[in-house]
Amino acid sequence: METLKVGNVELTWLSGGVTNLDGGAMFGVVPKPLWERKYPCNDKNQIELPTDPIFIQMDGKNILVETGLGKGKLSDKQKRNYGVVKESDVEVSLKELGLTPLDIDYVLMTHLHFDHASGLTKLEENKYLSVFPNAKIIVSKIEWDEMRDPNIRSKNTYWKENWEAIEHQVIPFNETWSVGSLKLVHTGGHSNGHSILIIEDGGEMAIHMADLMPTHAHKNILWVLAYDDYPMTSIAAKQEWLPTGEQKNAWFTFYHDAYYRAVKWGANGEIMESIKREK
Repeated sequence: METLKVGNVELTWLSGGVTNLDGGAMFGVVPKPLWERKYPCNDKNQIELPTDPIFIQMDGKNILVETGLGKGKLSDKQKRNYGVVKESDVEVSLKELGLTPLDIDYVLMTHLHFDHASGLTKLEENKYLSVFPNAKIIVSKIEWDEMRDPNIRSKNTYWKENWEAIEHQVIPFNETWSVGSLKLVHTGGHSNGHSILIIEDGGEMAIHMADLMPTHAHKNILWVLAYDDYPMTSIAAKQEWLPTGEQKNAWFTFYHDAYYRAVKWGANGEIMESIKREK
């Protein structure tokens, strides 16, 4: 498992599953000859997109950022449509760290689309149960409200199977929420309730842009997803947070990138430092 230290805060990437989604959808209006140079696709025009949560231990607390695809919840049709080649092994990853899902104190959700939230629940004896029953689940109020009452577009990704069993654990916030050196900031864009995670400790910084910048190839401020509900809001958030991070020499971390866990960019957009994802 790859790790990154930001001050005294250590991040560890767990194994949450692997999808393969349409490259055109993931890069929106960007022509394929441009995005394919930075992020190759297969013969079906799909790009590999892991769904790997980030585990953080800080101040005696065990914190999980996102939850992966879950296990045994997707139908064969869903696996085919989303190009799923691997389901979640988060429990196995935690065991390697000497932990179980019962040890998780907080689950921080940037948003609740199925590829981030399916790992919140599990199916046992035809009943959905919480995977992390002792955790406080943190998500923006806007996102939580839409999760439970999706519109005609978002109902395809906000599933009751992912929220009904955990609603008593959810703590919604408005603009920001923080614990120790971690802060969730509501941005909107990818979804109306989407948030990013800021980590600042010991004079160092990391920014988890979540699906505003799902891979390193999405660094261009204008390269946003066709999946985004509010693309201009995504662009505005990138305009704010990318320069902020670069000025502070911040790490940018990823949940979906098949090649990098985290990168630091130079003034000309070149990758100066990186932590590569082991295949």
